[in-house]
Amino acid sequence: MTITRWDPFREVVALQNRMNSLFREMNEGESPLTTASFVPAVDIYEDPKKVVLKLEVPGIEEKDLDVRVENNTLTVRGERRFEKEEKEENFHRLERRYGTFYRAFTLPSTVDSEHIAASYSAGVLKLELAKKPEAQPKHIKVNVGGEQKIETHKEEPELVGAR
Repeated sequence: MTITRWDPFREVVALQNRMNSLFREMNEGESPLTTASFVPAVDIYEDPKKVVLKLEVPGIEEKDLDVRVENNTLTVRGERRFEKEEKEENFHRLERRYGTFYRAFTLPSTVDSEHIAASYSAGVLKLELAKKPEAQPKHIKVNVGGEQKIETHKEEPELVGAR
């Protein structure tokens, strides 16, 4: 077991660093409080023919999603709108996040940016990025030995009259 010396100012310094970071981002024009209200989770995997991204975006309509490829970067933007009803509701808890989101992914050189398919089902945006033909694996048959072997059988002569 490792013994760690208690430092009463460690959390204060961490908080100060985070606040400095927030103010620095605000001064640069990209406020983290207004740029994105949430960031959807994404799974990325690949097989020999394509790269697949699955983004969790439940409650977002298809018309509120924007998928683009520019300069070898795939961007996904969207907005989850808070539907306010006519009558006032007394909310006890509001945990779902609303507002806009933005995700950007640098595409590998193996992806063919002209062949991207997008589908949306059950709150999951699925993007399939086809790989370029030259990036797909090729199966090469290997011949063992390099040349055909021809077997010949010689029969030994029978000895006639030998005992």
